[in-house]
Amino acid sequence: MPPAPTPDENASAPGRAGAFGRDLLAGLTLAAITIPEQMATARLGGFEPQVGFYAFVAATLGFVVFGASRLLTAGADSTITPIFVSGLAALAAGGAIPAGSATLLALLVGSTLIVAGLLRLGWIADLLSVPVLTGFLAGIAVHIAVSQLPGLLGIPGGGHHIADQFAALWRGLGGINPISLAIGVATLALVNLCERHAPRVPGALLALAGATAAVVLFRLETHGVAVLGALPTGWPSFAPPELDWADIRSLVPLALVIALVVMMQTATVSRSFRDPDGAEPKVDRDFIGLGTANLFAGLASTFPVNASPPRTAVVAESGGRSQLAAATAALIVLALAVAGGSLLAQVPVAALAGVLLFVAQRIVRVEVIRRIAGQSRSEFALVVLTAIAIVWLPVETGVAVGIGLSLLHGVWMTTRSEPIEQLRIPGTTIWWPPEPGHQGEQVDGVLVIAFPAPLLFANAEIFRRGVLALLAERRPTLLVLDAGGIPAIDYTAAQGLLAVAAACRTQGGTFAIARAESVRALQALRDFGVTAEIGAEHVFHSVEEAVRALGPMRAASVS
Repeated sequence: MPPAPTPDENASAPGRAGAFGRDLLAGLTLAAITIPEQMATARLGGFEPQVGFYAFVAATLGFVVFGASRLLTAGADSTITPIFVSGLAALAAGGAIPAGSATLLALLVGSTLIVAGLLRLGWIADLLSVPVLTGFLAGIAVHIAVSQLPGLLGIPGGGHHIADQFAALWRGLGGINPISLAIGVATLALVNLCERHAPRVPGALLALAGATAAVVLFRLETHGVAVLGALPTGWPSFAPPELDWADIRSLVPLALVIALVVMMQTATVSRSFRDPDGAEPKVDRDFIGLGTANLFAGLASTFPVNASPPRTAVVAESGGRSQLAAATAALIVLALAVAGGSLLAQVPVAALAGVLLFVAQRIVRVEVIRRIAGQSRSEFALVVLTAIAIVWLPVETGVAVGIGLSLLHGVWMTTRSEPIEQLRIPGTTIWWPPEPGHQGEQVDGVLVIAFPAPLLFANAEIFRRGVLALLAERRPTLLVLDAGGIPAIDYTAAQGLLAVAAACRTQGGTFAIARAESVRALQALRDFGVTAEIGAEHVFHSVEEAVRALGPMRAASVS
């Protein structure tokens, strides 16, 4: 009997050819989007445009070999570029970093990401809450926009701090070049029109081609329109950076910040754009892929790279089904970088500024900000504070502030939790917090409390004081803690539970715990001596079971 055919053998040749064709089409579309974007992002970092091409090719090769996602694309990214440019500028101003530091930074970021993937640290990507991440992106958008306004207006820029950049803009307002402004605005408008009405059309590439044609036909260079000029061609340099251990140590904090941002964006892209077969994303493996992408980018003498949400969306929307799409785009971009530098000589700088202004506009989550503002003032304040920190402070410091705000907000939410008295729903065995319009019943001599949060050091004192106050007021003969909403208990909180048990015993009452459903919480009760103190027979599967077994009526029945 012949062996059963494999899935690949079952697949028809036309089907495989169709998937191959879709990947090639997606790759062509991706290349059309990638070329102007990588040029613009490289210039955002102060690099020659072809360096952005090398970064994309190296990042694609690294992720294709080691990444898990079939759709994710990597390369130069406008989210992390302002961060490392600002950080490197600050270090260089202090005399700490020589040239070539961006290359070493990419190697450090890559190593960090690979370690994070091997240690399965995907949970770190969730350190930033949605409001803080939204404020972070808004602040990055401001940095991008302000840095590109001089190119849009045709005036000199200057400075790395936002205040210096605004000062340079103010000084140059009298020298605005109206032709440059028109090119930039037209580019921005065309890209927006394509994005809204024909998302598969490479609006950025069409806009750059049109602007370049206008420069050539009307000799706009003679009217003060700045152009890129002939770009160097050939293969990238693979010489390792000549930096010592002192340089490495000074770059490590910045590398950790960038690696964290890359992890968050990679996790978002992996989860948002699932593989065509619907498989669960392998975020830790994608961290290893992005880490390798950064190592390859460093070996190609470029700079740190990141996962790209918009380029990944292009692959998904174009019908791509594998990394063949990204590989196809990388081959096209490599050919342009190696032999096509003269084709880009007349690209106007204002057009690239228009492309980046579109990117800045797109990463501001206006609808999310509007919803947060309408639903939670405190979380809207997080959006605003994070954006201000990113804009005004050094970007890497702003990122650290954002992470701190996110963690503080989580701690604050946890510390707001208070013990809640529960009542029995009439005619049932269900104990539930009081609800407006619904009557609950108490059982004489019984006090049932719940705590809807992890019981930790941050809220242990609030829990202890709240329960002791209820004990003093009600003086029950049975106190039951409904632990169904407590997923974890730490040492400090366990001491609070022991204090509650002792107070209850002093009053002549009994303390019991019900519905300790979390394995972690139940183990903590054992490890910290709470179960031994109250007795294992005082740990129940339900509140009603505890009330029937230990309540003053003992045999009380439910009507």
